[in-house]
Amino acid sequence: MPRTTQLRTYTVRDGMLDEWAERWRQEIVPLRLKLGFTIGGAWVMRERNQFVWLISYDGAETFSERNAMYWSSPERKAMNLNPDDYLVHTDDCTVEQVY
Repeated sequence: MPRTTQLRTYTVRDGMLDEWAERWRQEIVPLRLKLGFTIGGAWVMRERNQFVWLISYDGAETFSERNAMYWSSPERKAMNLNPDDYLVHTDDCTVEQVY
């Protein structure tokens, strides 16, 4: 399958941006990497209370299939991390690299 990259922008609940970023870094990233995803970077926009990151997958399955595998994995379930506790809005869009 061709490489798929998503730009994800999350609006985080007031006062929870740093906690979300830390949990993302400590819990989500290692599992994503283990499942074959690559992370192109992550940033916070404090004035907007937003967290932005790039995630890619280039493997045998589609991005959607691999993403479903992530969400259904025992490791993900064991995190006891509900995004709704932190995020008030998410915007995920597939992007194509031109440079």
